[in-house]
Amino acid sequence: MPDLQDELIEVLQEPPDLDFDLPNPEDEDLPDFEFLQQVDRAWLVCDRFNLQTDIWRGRILRAVRDREKVGGEGRGKGFLKWLSEREISKSQAYSLIELANSADTLLEQGKLDPNSINNFSKRAFVETANSPLEVQQLVASAAQDGDRITRREVKQLSDEWMAMTSELLPEEVRDRAADHSLPARHVAPLVRELEKLPENHQKEIQREAAENPDVETLKQLTTEARNLSKYIDAASQVQTLQDPSLDLEMALEEALRVGSLSVASDLVKQAAQLEQTVTKLYTTWKRLSSQSDRLYVDTGASTPNLRSLINVIERISGPVIEVPLDDSGEHTVRLQILSD
Repeated sequence: MPDLQDELIEVLQEPPDLDFDLPNPEDEDLPDFEFLQQVDRAWLVCDRFNLQTDIWRGRILRAVRDREKVGGEGRGKGFLKWLSEREISKSQAYSLIELANSADTLLEQGKLDPNSINNFSKRAFVETANSPLEVQQLVASAAQDGDRITRREVKQLSDEWMAMTSELLPEEVRDRAADHSLPARHVAPLVRELEKLPENHQKEIQREAAENPDVETLKQLTTEARNLSKYIDAASQVQTLQDPSLDLEMALEEALRVGSLSVASDLVKQAAQLEQTVTKLYTTWKRLSSQSDRLYVDTGASTPNLRSLINVIERISGPVIEVPLDDSGEHTVRLQILSD
């Protein structure tokens, strides 16, 4: 990609001057607003320098990684060794590679003027590359106008685009988002929650939003959609609920009808957590019992303290687990494990 290479080189040929004077924090004659302006300017220069440097670091790391793929035998070991020698973590390396990929994508597709790169923070750059085409164009336009682009600006533009175009929203809500009578920051969260729901659960929420396209209703519907999603996700994970006598859909409808969806959602979520905890408890108990038996076999009369340790551990490694709930021992929980 010689054209892209030339463009990036052109941008990076004139690195920012990092030899600048910081304002004296003890200078009482310097007004606070002027002090902060000078500090902000210095900070932006560092951001620009870091972004440019990290794009190239990501391209270097990608080249090292891809070079190893040519041989086909290294299975990533050579790349990991290269990272280790330079004290770079694997997650840090792939974060930089993602940044380089983002730069290449935006520049290759012509959505971004190379000279606008300096207006981005690193996180905003990656966020932009992962956004829909329309959002990329909005962000690129703002950057080319000289606006400073942070992740917050990308999210705001993404929310606005989503609020005005999402097919999951009724037309009444989209129209009010378009004329800014409904702020995008209240509309976009509802879209994200609706995306998680099956179509049959979306319809009632969409109907209510169309009937009352106002901020308070949208907030309430967003909470309801979030609780619905939690209920559905948790219910699919709970083995206890896979009972033929239980109709989960009807239970959900009844919870909605009596206004107890939040409580029902939390009930199912807690049930899922308890099942996972019990499974983990059983696995740990089995391992503890096995280690205790092994230590008993390997020891004898010459190790009385080890035997004492085993005897004490039997309180939680045997078929009845007994654990005090307080220091006094007055309150104790006892669990009996009956495994098939």
